[in-house]
Formats: sequence, C-alpha cells, structure tokens
Amino acid sequence: MAGIAEVAAHAGVSKATASRALSGGGYVSPATKSRVRAAAAELGYVPSAGAVGLATGHTQNVGVVMPYVNRWFFAEVLEGIQQALLEQGLDLTLYDAKPGSDGRARIFDDFLARKRFDGLIAVGLEPVDHELERLTRIDRPIVSVVGSSDLTSVVAVDDDYAARRATEHLIGLGHREIAFVGGAPESHWAHVDQERLAGYRHAMREAGLSQFVRHAHSEVTLPGGYAAAADLLGDARRRPTAIVGVCDEVAIGAIIAAQRLGIQVPSALSVVGIDDHEFAEMFALTTLQQVPREQGRAAVDMLLAEITDPERPRTELRMPARMVIRNSTAAVTSHDHDDA
Repeated sequence: MAGIAEVAAHAGVSKATASRALSGGGYVSPATKSRVRAAAAELGYVPSAGAVGLATGHTQNVGVVMPYVNRWFFAEVLEGIQQALLEQGLDLTLYDAKPGSDGRARIFDDFLARKRFDGLIAVGLEPVDHELERLTRIDRPIVSVVGSSDLTSVVAVDDDYAARRATEHLIGLGHREIAFVGGAPESHWAHVDQERLAGYRHAMREAGLSQFVRHAHSEVTLPGGYAAAADLLGDARRRPTAIVGVCDEVAIGAIIAAQRLGIQVPSALSVVGIDDHEFAEMFALTTLQQVPREQGRAAVDMLLAEITDPERPRTELRMPARMVIRNSTAAVTSHDHDDA
C-alpha cells in the first residue's frame, strides 16, 4: 500500500503539503489539493485514522448509542446512519444500551466518558436516570433521533401529527367509538407514546368526540397490542368500531386479536397504525409512514454540521408522516352506530 511519501512524490509536492491536502488540516490551494487527491486515488493511498486524528484533532469516528439493535425501527435508523457515515469516510462505534442490562450502566459510566468519537447520535433514549443529561456533559456534539429537544438537537417524526392524522382518517370514515391502544407511563418510549396519545385525543376533541376517548395501555410490542386488544374487544357491549395503534406492532397485534375473536377487519373493526413497519404490508395495515433510514441520515448531517461548527445552535427537525391506505380500514356501518 502506498504511503504519504509516494503520494507526495507522485503529485510533485512535499510530504507536509500532501498531508495537509489529504487531511484538511491547513491551507493548500485548490489546484494542489486536487492534484494530491488524484495521486492518492491513483496509488490507492488510504490515510490511517490515527494520522488524520493527529492532523485534524478529530477521531474520524461517530458514536451511536441505542437501547435495541434488533428491533425494526432501530435497525433501520442504524442502517441510515451507517450509509451516511460511509459516504463521508467516517467510522462508527455502536453502543448497545439495552434497558436494565449491566452493560448499559457501563456504557454511560465508562465507555462514553472516554470520548473516543467526535460526536454522538443517541437513538430513542428517554431521560431515564438523567442519561441524556449525562451525555451532554461529555463535551461532544450530540444529536437525538426521537426524543425531546430540550438538551440536544433532534430528528424525529412528528408524532402528534401522525396520531392526529390516523384518528382523523377513522373519523372521516364515520367512526366515533375509536380507542387508542398502546403505551404506558413506564414504557421506555414514554415520550413518543404520550405525543401520539395527545394527537389522538386532540383529533377526538376537535371532532366533538371527547366522550368516546378510550386508552388501552399496553407494552409497545406485538404481543402487548394483542393482549390489550383482546381485552378491549372481548366485551361486545363496549367494543369500539376502530383502533389507533401507538405503533404498527401494536396495531398488528390488535388485528390478530380481532381475528381470534371472530371480528372481521375492516368490516367490523378498522385499525390504523403508525410507522409503516416491515410487516405492515403483510397485514394490509393502513398506517402513517415514517422512514427511519432518512432520520438516521438526517441525524448524521446535523451532527457533522455541529462538529464543524461547535457554536451552532441546537436544531429540531420533525419529519411529517405520510398516510398509506391499505385494507385495514373501512367506513363504519349504520349497524355499528345503532349498537353504540
């Protein structure tokens, strides 16, 4: 593999000039910089991270901390982050901060404190034990994917809008008895759950349907949605005609529960989710689509801007969710309203 000396000789410049041209650490004329980089590409020169770090004061590495790596949303965000960093020639260090694990405590108490990264992307971290607050003390730029914008810059879907739009879709189909399923105060994603619940309540209130507001608590998982919906739908006298799931996994669990109870979807029960999970198409689920990969890429762009300009003010990007109509919703029947 060619070294910096070979690149310098091939470009007809000194080693110091070649180093500055490739690292960005110091002024080099555009023409010389172009010539040096062309020589490096021709010779297959790859600068070491250590050498670049010494020249620029940067590690060329971005840290990513998230509570799960094997769940759909997190895996998609991580894919977007990784693709964006690869395009920039940057490395990624992943910290798997699984809730309740011993490793999570070590990540916050030890690994992150070493600051072996130029900036950090925190995905889905709720302010449990003031963890996000502790992260802001490491003196590195931080961007959150999902969460509050009080402490860091943030990229997220507009959760309130997504739930309002989902509820308004059902109201437009004539439904009144619409229940919200999912989320609980102790949920790891309590902030997201509460935003979506607020959006549902707002839409019901604006439509004059406050008396029909119902919230069935559940874990934000497919089994959690199944269990909550089975209980909700089991009482035929108080059965809603429609459900807004806090996320697609909960909504899919509700569809399965309805099928087990002999309730036809959508003729007897309409169901809307939020996310456009990879299983949504399989269950013909009408949903509000967010694109986690785009959130990951946007987080990288935001973080690199803050690394370049440490004085840059915190920013917030709320991405709109797009309605995707499938076959899990239908107009309410007059029979349904008569039963109500």
